[in-house]
Amino acid sequence: MTKLFERKPMRIVLLGLWIALALLLGKLFPQINSIEDVALVNLPEEEMSMQAAALKDTYFSSNTGIPLLITWQREEGLTLEDIQIIQTLYNTLDENPVAGQKFIPPLGTIPPQALMGSVSEDGKALVTPIFFDENTSTANLKESVSAITKQVSDTLDVNPFDTPLTDEGLHARHSGPVGISIDATDLFKSADFQLMAATVIIILVILLVIYRSPLLAIIPILVVSIAFLVVSPLLGAMTEAGWLTKDAQAVSIMIVLLFGAGTDYCLFLITKYRDTLLEEPNKLKALSIALRSAGGAIIMSAATVVIGLLTLILANYGAFHRFAIPFSFGILITAIAVLTLLPAILGLLGRYAFWPFIPRTEEMARAHAAKKGKPYKPLAPPHRIMRKIGRFTVKRHWLVMAVTVLILAGLAAMSPKIEFSYDLISSFPEDMPSREGFSIIEEHFTAGELAPVSVIVKSDKDLTQQLEALPYVGKVAKPQVAEGYQLYSVDLKENPYAVKAMEDIVQMKEDMKQLVGEAFWLGGETSEQVDTKNVQEADEKLIQPTMIIIILVLLIVYLRAPITAVSLMATVVVSFFAALGAGWLIIHYVLGQSAMASAIPLYSFVFIVALGNDYNIFMISEVWKNRHSGVSHNQAIENGVASTGAVITSAGIILAGTFLVLASLPIQLLVQFGIVTALGILLDTFIVRPLLVPALLAAFGKIAYWPSKLWRQK
Repeated sequence: MTKLFERKPMRIVLLGLWIALALLLGKLFPQINSIEDVALVNLPEEEMSMQAAALKDTYFSSNTGIPLLITWQREEGLTLEDIQIIQTLYNTLDENPVAGQKFIPPLGTIPPQALMGSVSEDGKALVTPIFFDENTSTANLKESVSAITKQVSDTLDVNPFDTPLTDEGLHARHSGPVGISIDATDLFKSADFQLMAATVIIILVILLVIYRSPLLAIIPILVVSIAFLVVSPLLGAMTEAGWLTKDAQAVSIMIVLLFGAGTDYCLFLITKYRDTLLEEPNKLKALSIALRSAGGAIIMSAATVVIGLLTLILANYGAFHRFAIPFSFGILITAIAVLTLLPAILGLLGRYAFWPFIPRTEEMARAHAAKKGKPYKPLAPPHRIMRKIGRFTVKRHWLVMAVTVLILAGLAAMSPKIEFSYDLISSFPEDMPSREGFSIIEEHFTAGELAPVSVIVKSDKDLTQQLEALPYVGKVAKPQVAEGYQLYSVDLKENPYAVKAMEDIVQMKEDMKQLVGEAFWLGGETSEQVDTKNVQEADEKLIQPTMIIIILVLLIVYLRAPITAVSLMATVVVSFFAALGAGWLIIHYVLGQSAMASAIPLYSFVFIVALGNDYNIFMISEVWKNRHSGVSHNQAIENGVASTGAVITSAGIILAGTFLVLASLPIQLLVQFGIVTALGILLDTFIVRPLLVPALLAAFGKIAYWPSKLWRQK
């Protein structure tokens, strides 16, 4: 296989095939990020909140559609003139409905004084709904909301939806499910381009700083870009065929993953090629040697990431489940590109890929110096710094182990202190319209009114008094009755999005069992958050050990050394908990955020464990190769650290940098994910891989190879 790249026609054919494939697929299928977003469901149907929603739709549905909540606010107090402006809007919408509009309450026909009765107790805010058909696309919803904004602006001669809330006068904001959906779509649409551009720029800059070669900086980006142009339309085709559900959040993170991990794989091969060119005069033979040497580690690394990410398909939580195929499929195609397209490009460019620092054998370097009329200066021994680190680690392995474990354990000790949030809107920037609208409701209405609990019971007995007597309940509306079911709208005393409210829901389930047995269902936002917490925790308990076992088996098969495989896996898991603790220190104490998004632990675990094992595999492969060549155990470790340290450091900086790009986005979930994952990669790069892993191998001695034949080798 590797000898194919020694033939120029084959190199040109491979390059042409990849370009043609990217162009053809781009013509035949839509790019994944161009497909219209759909309403995504995260919780399984059997969860209580989902059952409650289904019962509510069946027996108590007004068939009004999905609501756009317009929040109106004037700090000096809403006036009758403000109410008349609102009524003018609703009269206009009644006569000329916007696209997708399904129902509006008759607010334009009631006396203004009556509508004033719905204003908040402090007289400063009012919430009015407009209902849209459930099948209306996000694009049409956005057009309709823009039309509503224009109608109000034309009436007022100023746009109240755009004025700062700190200014005097009437303010309005679009919120509720429709407003949140539009804002979320806009955020992720802008995020895709921003991510792509920022990721490419940061990789270019880092590669130029590290290698000082313009071609070498461009080649990995070219390879990964072509791979992405193949991956994106294929995912688009899968989505159109109904095999996948597009998740904008997954697409955004996939872009970072492909460019970060793909560049790493490119560097593994490029570095091995450069080192081989220092000893082999024939550039094509050197390429074959490099591909044979690095190819196995790249294949194993990619397989680890693909299989690791694929374990997300076991998740019951929708957002986790939807990540599995795009991530694993994207890495698979990217790895294939690195093993085929990259060698074709390197074979065509040869040593000039590294210009102006062209690697030459000693004989070639002497001839080049003579041709230039300059004295020959021998190259300094390669990897001097990493060799010193490797030698120190081997000699002082107990000290290195003690210090690194202390650092990692200290950071990991912070992870149990993390507070988690379970609502989507807290991930939005504070100045997003839907979040500002939510803040208006939160500020001017009682806490429970933000999101009442829907209590559905199958009973003929009126439970109003019993529900009002519960210590955490603020107010209970008159029940609706239909076909033996009763629906109570219950306001909690606590903010329904707070952790304390979630604890109240758990207690309410116990109290309801005492009142009506098992014939009850709790719905609404707070109940969904409780179910989200339970489902996510169950997914973590399933996926994390499953992923550990699968990757551990792969390591044992690859290394044929169980003790070393278990040790490598343990270092990555410890690194994950340390990253989680370090991330919380930054997120909470530096950025001032009160909670971490509940999805972060599983997302970060999957990436840190899968990508961290990439570096494990690359370094340990070199140790094993050195041991096979007959050198001593300690010398094999030193050589492995020396030959891989620089490229792993470069790869780690690039991968961490690409994930930190997420921190530049205005989406709190992605910011937190980027910080925690980047920290995990940096800990792997600078503490685990060059220090802890070699120290463990040195401490184990030759038992590290047991039961392979290397164990018996002197």
